[in-house]
Amino acid sequence: MRYANRRRSKISMMSKSRDIHPDFRFLLELKEQNLIKLFKDLRSYILEIYPDSNELLYHTHALTAVFSISDKLADGFCMIPVYTNHLNLGFHKGTLLNDPHKLLTGTGNLIRHIPVKAPTDYRNKKTKDLVRSAVDFAIKYMEKPAKSVGQTISKITRKG
Repeated sequence: MRYANRRRSKISMMSKSRDIHPDFRFLLELKEQNLIKLFKDLRSYILEIYPDSNELLYHTHALTAVFSISDKLADGFCMIPVYTNHLNLGFHKGTLLNDPHKLLTGTGNLIRHIPVKAPTDYRNKKTKDLVRSAVDFAIKYMEKPAKSVGQTISKITRKG
């Protein structure tokens, strides 16, 4: 399994968590408290599973954190879009992933997601295995080696 070769040691994984980028935090704080809490916990969970991921931040129709094996959106393995009243755990190539437990929903050509209402929706072995599978898939099909590892890259432009 390719994922195992790129995993950090347990000691490294227990290191200080990554701070939320100020541009993202500013917009996140405008959301409802329950969404903020869910986002922070889900983000921490993804970073526990794959601490080397880069976090690409966007604000379009949703406030979105994309987790990628490189600094490119195309190498993303999952994302957390935060909408007005809900958030999801999205998978960029969800239709191409093995999903034996039928966790993924959606109708797009590639993207699928797990609706998130509570930590139990993602803090479980089935979801963890799906995230690891998405990481493996992204590594297998990455065109060029990653230039950055474990970075937060904001694509958010603040007005005013």
